[in-house]
Amino acid sequence: MTGYIVGALVPIVFTLLLRSSKKVKKRGVPVDVGGEPGYTIRNSQFPSPVETSWEGISTLAELFEQACKQHADKPLLGTRKLILREVEVTEDGRSFEKLHLGDYEWLTYGKTFETVCDFASGLVQLGHKREERVAIFADTREEWFIGLQACFRLNVTVVTIYASLGEEALCHSLNETEVTTVICGNKELKKLVNISGQLDTVIRVICMDDEFSSSANGRWTISSFADVKSVGRASPVDADLPLSADVAVIMYTSGSTGLPKGVMMTHGNVLATVSAVMTIVPGLGSKDVYLAYLPLAHILELAAENLIPAVGGIIGYGTPLTLTDTSNKIKRGTKGDATVLSPTVMAAVPAILDRVHDGVRKKVDAKGGLAKKLFDLAYSRRLSAINGSWFGAWGLEKFLWDFLVFKKVRAVLGGRIRFLLSGGAPLSADTQRFINICLGAPIGQGYGLTETCAGATFSEVDDTSVGRVGSPLPCSFVKLVDWPEGGYLISDSPMPRGEIVVGGPSVTLGYFKNEEKTKEVYKVDERGMRWFYTGDVGQFHADGCLEIIDRKKDIVKLQHGEYVSLGKVEAALSINPYVDNIMLHADPFHSYCVALVVASQHAVEDWASKQGVAFTDFAELCEKEETIKEVLSSLVQIGKKAGLEKFEIPAKIKLLSTPWTPESGLVTAALKIKREAIRKAFSEDLAKLYT
Repeated sequence: MTGYIVGALVPIVFTLLLRSSKKVKKRGVPVDVGGEPGYTIRNSQFPSPVETSWEGISTLAELFEQACKQHADKPLLGTRKLILREVEVTEDGRSFEKLHLGDYEWLTYGKTFETVCDFASGLVQLGHKREERVAIFADTREEWFIGLQACFRLNVTVVTIYASLGEEALCHSLNETEVTTVICGNKELKKLVNISGQLDTVIRVICMDDEFSSSANGRWTISSFADVKSVGRASPVDADLPLSADVAVIMYTSGSTGLPKGVMMTHGNVLATVSAVMTIVPGLGSKDVYLAYLPLAHILELAAENLIPAVGGIIGYGTPLTLTDTSNKIKRGTKGDATVLSPTVMAAVPAILDRVHDGVRKKVDAKGGLAKKLFDLAYSRRLSAINGSWFGAWGLEKFLWDFLVFKKVRAVLGGRIRFLLSGGAPLSADTQRFINICLGAPIGQGYGLTETCAGATFSEVDDTSVGRVGSPLPCSFVKLVDWPEGGYLISDSPMPRGEIVVGGPSVTLGYFKNEEKTKEVYKVDERGMRWFYTGDVGQFHADGCLEIIDRKKDIVKLQHGEYVSLGKVEAALSINPYVDNIMLHADPFHSYCVALVVASQHAVEDWASKQGVAFTDFAELCEKEETIKEVLSSLVQIGKKAGLEKFEIPAKIKLLSTPWTPESGLVTAALKIKREAIRKAFSEDLAKLYT
């Protein structure tokens, strides 16, 4: 009997001793910098900010040309062949487009470079001058990338515009930058035609699709992408390469308030971020396959697609609606982009990863029985291991669970994912752990802004913690400065807290034609370093990793003087399984908060079926008093568990059955809520919640 006791106790004692002797790895270390006093951290591996990882390379144009020469015969860009397009009509009369897509068709590095040169020459032959700007207004596809690189070779600044941008914002972006040439798809061309009378400077449009219908009553000339390449091939023009300080991109973000602002990014800015990310993604190289589907008008995707060629990798294009075998636009029985491409690395926003999480859980719950019990057991065993327990599933047991249970889950994204990069918004701890376990891949969660070329912080591959965004990227210094009004000080214990300020070569020049706003949030210190004041509030952990804890602009004072941070509360409550999206609303003339909740159809309908609640459709279910009571009660429980004060938790909610999409104008292309747009759209509902 004694032997059994000893056998049980020895591993426990050994584990405790090992843990107590473990030193905290320093991922970021304090550094002395100029500018406003604060608490500043740099990457522990890089004493000074990285500007380029390639000797003699200082621009994106040079980086791309070097890659094409080094890997001339290797595939670079891939697009799936369209086999069939059809419309399916549901029983309630709604119609949905379904696509049957074939294999990827590839352009080699050499052929891609040749196409870029031809298109650049074609632009010149059409009459586009170097000092004029080109706008790319389209969904992510290989022509987008080719058009971008062609402009870089001519030192032409590219204005990037989200394909989902509304007409007012689109007009503003094109007119403010005095764009003369627009490169777009046929879908976006129709939008342009609708506002043709409001565009002041556009004189030529290049359509990425061979077939396009429409004109603008002679206001501009319309050419196909293929024709421009042909013209350029017949009359080649020498490159006019940029310098590091030249503006590569003016990026119009789909801002959450007001008209979008154009962020001016130099070649040096973007190259610094690309160089930094290369140092922290493990083993990134020529064997990697990247699935591109996020908007190229977003800095996260633009940086990624400039990095992959630089290491000799492959880019296969897809879309969010054709990503998996069960995606909305994929014809039943045919394969999604990830299944066909089998990518090794992907970038994602939390909303996409949440959909993967919810989709898998829905399938597991629907199967029930032994399959569900086996999945739950495997998951809990692996979760225990990832959380540091020696008694979780390691070694042979881990291999067994991967083979029996998680192999099918990994097949959803092609079965070969080895690294995921998440950015654009906070990733919930639940989803992060789910991806770690079910996909068997680390997630590098990053923090950055368009104004910093996505460069700020990034979690390292061996950092398994949740709720943090890592240490500073090698291209960045991250500083916290006091914000006394909000009660955040760098002298706070146990961790310094304050507004997050980012400095280094990835910090952009400012906002186009908006000097007042630029001076407000950009500062240059006495040492010549540019700093961007983010408006976010963070705290540094002992190992130098950052945690985002608040947002200055989201603070609202209630009737009795209590301060509520809308973003903080939304982040805490969004992990609720009933919640697909949420917007907290606080009125200074009332003592409590209310919320608009986009309900998760699967979770709410599953609850209703278990409770025997009858309903004809989801919209009706969301209106039922018992449904609202259940979701609100669940929000209160989660709020209390998260340590929220009573006044921070919504006292009343409105359940919504229709998701918020970029097309509806209620969320940005990066799927962040547009607070003012939502308030305006649901003003009557919010008013009723206060009656």
